[in-house]
Amino acid sequence: MDAISSGDVAPTRWNDWHTIPWAETFQHVARLQARIAKAAQNDNWRSVNRLQKLLVRSTTARVVAVRRVTENQGRKTPGVDGITWSTPKEKWKAVSTLDSRGYRPKPLRRIHIPKANGGKRPLGIPTIKDRAMQALYWLALDPVAETHGDPNSYGFRSGRATADAIAQCHNALSREHSPEWVLEGDIKGCFDNISHGWLVRNVPMDRHVLSKWLKAGFVEGHQLFPTDAGTPQGGPISPCLANLALDGMERLLKDNLPRRAKVNLNRPAFRGGSNS
Repeated sequence: MDAISSGDVAPTRWNDWHTIPWAETFQHVARLQARIAKAAQNDNWRSVNRLQKLLVRSTTARVVAVRRVTENQGRKTPGVDGITWSTPKEKWKAVSTLDSRGYRPKPLRRIHIPKANGGKRPLGIPTIKDRAMQALYWLALDPVAETHGDPNSYGFRSGRATADAIAQCHNALSREHSPEWVLEGDIKGCFDNISHGWLVRNVPMDRHVLSKWLKAGFVEGHQLFPTDAGTPQGGPISPCLANLALDGMERLLKDNLPRRAKVNLNRPAFRGGSNS
């Protein structure tokens, strides 16, 4: 049997954080992600579901998820429990805790960060374990989101950046018969207002885990508040969920406007501004 087919390719020589062969680990995760993407491209959702389960249960994906949340800029920022995983021993021990059985996420720690226009936007900080769980499930969800994402969606996507959005604007506007006007739009409170019901019904991932994240609530000023809508901006999987909710806008325009209308959609995302 191919090692990747078993879903757990960690050999017996993996006995602490320093013994993980990272190049091999990333390759195994990437192979399984490629299989998920291929199944999604063929609309084979039964295979997508099976392969996603295989990935989130694998030791390789779990160590990648732990590495992602412990080596980024927010690694020293704790959630409501005050815990961070800063040592190799803590990281290694954390790998075995990433299990959906009996999993109950903790409420988010709500903070407010400055916006470019002088205001502030809320940011929900999950605990380090909840961030790692989200990073794990993002590994399984991202191949589907990338396969079915709008062609000209550039915000918060793997391998895409603001520079790509600018290049597409140039392509659309630099020709002799290009459109003459640019309409800039902003989705007010995008992350804060996405329907929980829509996400649970339409996002191709474990619905029970997703629902638990969405309904975890947040703590501000030592008071617990419920979350009835939206997805927290501080979670690793939230940008992917927002993109899935917005995908389809480009197709809607193309299907309902004649080609002579010269309408192009370019969907970037700018950090630090309004919640676009």
